Amino acid sequence: MQKRRRSRHSQSLQERLADEAMRLREEASTLPPIHQKKETLLRKARHDETTAHLTEWLMSQGLRMPL
Repeated sequence: MQKRRRSRHSQSLQERLADEAMRLREEASTLPPIHQKKETLLRKARHDETTAHLTEWLMSQGLRMPL
């Protein structure tokens, strides 16, 4: 059985997702308005931002397990 390669990230998941979303938005801004790839990049950026918010919410101190 192969062992998983583990690596430590220098940034948190939220920071990496925010950076990726910003990079995708910048790349999309260079494309013409009706280009299909632009819509795909913007959709991926929104997905990354939503994932970052959900991860932050799930890891928050205020979240409690139901009794």
